[in-house]
Amino acid sequence: MIVDGILKGSVGVIHDVSEIQSLTNELNKARQLIRTLEAKYTFEDIIGESEQMLVALEQAKLGAKTPATILLRGESGTGKELFAHAIHNESDRKYNRFVRVNCAALSETLLESELFGYEEGAFSGARRGGKKGLFEEANHGSIFLDEIGEMTPSTQAKLLRVMQEKEIVRVGGTKAIPVDVRVITATNVNIEKAMAEGKFREDLYYRMNRYPISIPPLRQRLEDIDSLSKRLIQKINLDYGRNVSGLTEHALNRLRSYSWPGNVRELENVLGRAMIFLNPQEEWIDEGHIAFMESEEHEENEQQELAASQFEGETLSDAVEAFEAQLIKQTLEKHQFNRTKTAKTLGVSIRNLYYKMDKYQLAKDSMQ
Repeated sequence: MIVDGILKGSVGVIHDVSEIQSLTNELNKARQLIRTLEAKYTFEDIIGESEQMLVALEQAKLGAKTPATILLRGESGTGKELFAHAIHNESDRKYNRFVRVNCAALSETLLESELFGYEEGAFSGARRGGKKGLFEEANHGSIFLDEIGEMTPSTQAKLLRVMQEKEIVRVGGTKAIPVDVRVITATNVNIEKAMAEGKFREDLYYRMNRYPISIPPLRQRLEDIDSLSKRLIQKINLDYGRNVSGLTEHALNRLRSYSWPGNVRELENVLGRAMIFLNPQEEWIDEGHIAFMESEEHEENEQQELAASQFEGETLSDAVEAFEAQLIKQTLEKHQFNRTKTAKTLGVSIRNLYYKMDKYQLAKDSMQ
């Protein structure tokens, strides 16, 4: 304090910085909570030590640091949504919105109004004052478009505009609204085939395919089943209130011998079903607890393989004759050796049937 040019004293103002630090910590926790609620998974949640999976993870981590549009390719159940969450959480947009959209679950009209929003009076039942679209909601954040291959050409054209011009036009509106959104797409269909058939726009494909990441199916990384099962059992224990310790070696070998058409989602289903039928006193999942929901196609393939193994080592001509004789014999027995019905069932003439019965010695008396 200076009076008449002479220093008379001084005043000091002291702030307790501990309160500021506490508020800063609370803010960071709140941001983390928001991020967790919207994008739940990080790269630490993705299990995989196989070479193909490690390549996919490395590509995803590199892609997360760029603003490029990412296309996640893989079969259903391989974990494409986990990758999308992790990419958002690894990017500089992690504290902003992460919006998920299943393009296959919505009709064309509904998908368009959900993605781009609508103006008041745009259609019957439109909300007063209109509504923001998901691209506006995701501004400065990320939007994950799952099942992008199911999108209609009309909606594809509007999506292309958003990706090129960085702006949207609401349904029923004329004003362009700028948006800054990181787009992550995913598909389990053959986009190139759809493009050749005219079902998917070429220009959108090249815009999306700037940074493609292929996620391998589970059958190509069977070495990951052990670590995946441990993580899934922990999760299912929490869901079911169980305390299962893990898998026996026999059970693990059984899991490794399966082809997994449903990928990791099917693995979780199989483990969950095994734990449901596990007795309360049992702690380990054994081979007998595991049951696969094999498709009719899988069973048919097994039957074909079994049938083929019966003729192993024979020439094609001998195998065809053996199969023909077996089929005629079964059909004769089915119709109690009624030759007319047998010939009709087999689609041959009576004369031809008699010839083949004689050739393969399939007369009723000779078969008894």
